[in-house]
Order: sequence, then C-alpha cells, then structure tokens
Amino acid sequence: MTLILTPAATTLDQLETLWREGRAAELDPAARPAIDAAAAMVAKAAAGEEAIYGINTGFGKLASVRVAPADTAQLQRNLILSHCCGVGEVLDEATTRLMIVLKLLSLGRGASGIRWETAQLLQDMLARGVTPVIPAQGSVGASGDLAPLAHMAATLIGAGEAFLNGERMPSADALDRAGLAPVVLAAKEGLGLINGTQFSTACALAGYFEAMRNAETAVAASCLSTDAIMGSTAPLEPAIHALRGHAGQIDVARAMRAVMAGSEIRESHREGDTRVQDPYCIRCQPQVTGAALDLLRFAGRTLEVEANAVSDNPLVLVEEGKIVSGGNFHAEPVAFAADQIALAISEIGAIAQRRVALMVDPTLSFDLPPFLTPEPGLNSGLMIAEVTTAALMSENKHLAHPCSTDSTPTSANQEDHVSMAAHGARRLKRMNENLSVILGVELMCAAQGVEFRAPLTTSPALQSLMATVRGVVPTVSDDRYMADDLAAAAALVRAGRVSDACGIRDLLEDAA
Repeated sequence: MTLILTPAATTLDQLETLWREGRAAELDPAARPAIDAAAAMVAKAAAGEEAIYGINTGFGKLASVRVAPADTAQLQRNLILSHCCGVGEVLDEATTRLMIVLKLLSLGRGASGIRWETAQLLQDMLARGVTPVIPAQGSVGASGDLAPLAHMAATLIGAGEAFLNGERMPSADALDRAGLAPVVLAAKEGLGLINGTQFSTACALAGYFEAMRNAETAVAASCLSTDAIMGSTAPLEPAIHALRGHAGQIDVARAMRAVMAGSEIRESHREGDTRVQDPYCIRCQPQVTGAALDLLRFAGRTLEVEANAVSDNPLVLVEEGKIVSGGNFHAEPVAFAADQIALAISEIGAIAQRRVALMVDPTLSFDLPPFLTPEPGLNSGLMIAEVTTAALMSENKHLAHPCSTDSTPTSANQEDHVSMAAHGARRLKRMNENLSVILGVELMCAAQGVEFRAPLTTSPALQSLMATVRGVVPTVSDDRYMADDLAAAAALVRAGRVSDACGIRDLLEDAA
C-alpha cells in the first residue's frame, strides 16, 4: 500500500513503517501547485540577466562564474556527475529508500524549484523497486550530503548504478527494465537534489528506530534478570521516581512494575531477604535506561522536524518573489541527534552488560551456579558469552565519541565549518547491532537463571517472554557450539519480538 506523504506533517511512525516495510510513497497531490510555482520562478531566473547562485552560476567557490542559459542543462548534469565521489560499503536499500522519501518531503514544500516530473520519477522509482546504489562514505554533512545525494540523483539521469528489486545493474538498465525514462535536469534541479541532509537524516532515523527497539528490549530483559537474581522490586516504587520527576525514569519504572506483576519468584523472598540493596545494574535500571529513553525521545523529535525540513540552497521563496542563499543544508541538528542516540545506545549496553556479569558470577548472583551451567567445571556455560558482551560494550563506548565536535574545513575554505553528521549517523547501525547481541545474551542468561528458580515461576508477562526466548535458544545444559545461539538471540531482539512478547512497547508508549 502506498503511503501519501504530507510535507511538513509526516510523522516518525509513518517513516518507521516506510523503512521497515519497504512501502512505496507519494507526495500529496496538494503539494503540486507550490512545486510548480517555484519551478516557474527558477525557469524565469535562468533566462534572466541577474546572476543567481546555482541557477546561472558555478557552485561553491566557483559561484562568481556565470553560465550561459544554453548551458543550464549541462551545468546540472556536470554537477551531479562531478559530485558522485562516494566510497565504501553500499548503504542498505531500506535506508536508501527512506532517503528518497525524505528528499520528496523536502521538495514537496515548494521551495526547491524542482519540476513535478522530476519528483514524480523519484516516486516511480520507489513504486517500481529502483533503488540507487549509494556508497556510504564521502559526506561531511555541510553543504548537504553532496556525494551520497549525487549518487541518488545520478540514477535519475541514467548514470551510476541501481538495484532493481535487489539486482544490481547500471541505472539506465534499471530504469528501462522498470518502464521508466531518465530525466534531463532543468535549471537548479541538480543542485536541489544534492543539497540537503537527507542521507544523514535517513541514517540517523534508522539508528533511532533500532535504538528505541533496543531500549524497549532492555527494559524487558532487565525485568527477567531481576527475577533471575531474585532482586528486589522495592526500587520500582512510584513515589521514588515521582520525587525525581524525569519522564523516562518514571515510564521505565511503571513498565517494569507491570511486567513483573505476579511473579512467584519475587513473592518468595519479599520477606526475610538479608540483602539490603541490589547492585546498581538492577536497582538503577529506571534511572539509567529511563535517562537514555529521554535522550532518544528528544533526538526523535529533532529528526522528525528535520525529516520535514527544506535543507536546500538557494531557496525559492515564492510568496516573497525571490531566490535567496542560506545555510539550511548544514546538518548540525542531525549531528547532535546522532551523538545523543549514540550515547543512549552505549549506556543501555553498559548497564545491560553488568547484569550479564552479575548473573554469571557466583559470588554475586544469589545462589545461581557459576556461569549458569548445571555442571560447572566440566562445562563452561555462558562464561565466554559474557566476555563477548564486554567486548561489544567496550566497542560501543569508543564509537559513542562525539562526531559533531570534529569539524574540518573543505571546498577551498568555503565550507569552513562542517557537522560530520553523516558518519555520526552511520555508526549507529553498528552500535545497535552490538547492543542487540548484548541484550540477546542477557536474555539467554536471565532465562537460564529463572529456570534455576523452579518450581517458582516468574510473572505471566515474563513467562511469555521466556517462551519466546526458548523458541529460538534452548536451555544451555551441556556445553555446545554457542555462536549460533548468540546470533539467534540477537535476531530475536532486532525483530522486535522481545518487546512484543511482554507488551513493553505499549506500556512505554502509553506512559509517554
């Protein structure tokens, strides 16, 4: 089913659906009059005598060089081809399609001067499975994501490469086989296509969507871990969190209380427990993951604004009757959001890893066997699975270093301050993958620990989660080849099945 895009009003939920489900998208037809009006202004300016940047001049440091009206189309084509300087691994198709959607939303505001037929080709590409091949490296997030967006634009003019329903081929062939024809770019269209933050924003949004799913999983996993070590739920008392007042902390504690309600394990040691306090990784879960949730929500709001923004240059201000140069292409808001998401991912993983370490350590885990194996010594159990989580936690700490503070001048000092949003956003995929493994191992350990509490049972919601985990990772009795189990547990996390199994997502959304 095709999703109709409303410029300036498309939501995070809609964007996530497009990203996860690969659906086609089209601009609301109501956007066309504004697009047509801006395109008419550009056409008039291109035929005039006044020098207007990017329409009848060169680009960047070459802005003072006039270009004859007869060379307008060649100017735009040259711009695209010369800017196709991306390198490195290819951006995944889902995020590339999201990038196209974001470009459509920007064009749909009617301030870029792009003709409707050019926007229509982007829509047709989404509908018919033509996805540009976008090398992921080469943008500094300054004058837009120039190189990645140039590779996208190259497909529109039949240059470069594209995937057609998953098969990689020359763009001209992909368009032809899909029943589409390349466009000849009119004045400013090349510039309008490559100026903008859509690559950085698409990557940051993908990172945000996965980070939110991981945060939900972390809340569920921490509940299971708390029962596994027979931890106290007293620190979840509503008054504790109300006295501090942070929304994320309050929401996480509320969700944890709901998910753990009815646990026989908890009731069995409510009276007479000699431990005064649990370690911070149990006791402070609402405070830590709640703070991460607040950070993610803030970043999400920033990215929703940016997804609906016009980040082109120059901008066609139809009502004012002028075309003006500005700096909306600078991706600093996206860079900051990506850094915030990275910090949240890192900290969610850091506290989750400590829960894993707690459960496998017999000196801390309240009578659980060493490394959660029924026959320690002969078997090593989950010993090295915990080591793997430590390695990934450490890697994420390094990756969480801010990217937004690492400006460097480019383009003969014309672009003398840049955001580094692109690689700040791209690293989120790797960080989320690392976190999904950490959380997968935590679920394996927690399920193993809860099973050692039999005949006592955990809560109904967590029993459902246990069944989901055991559906892909059987109980670890005798030692076995473990890599497949870790991969299966991580895949469970990435698929969103953990939060679905115990309703964490709905609890956190209701609370929000």
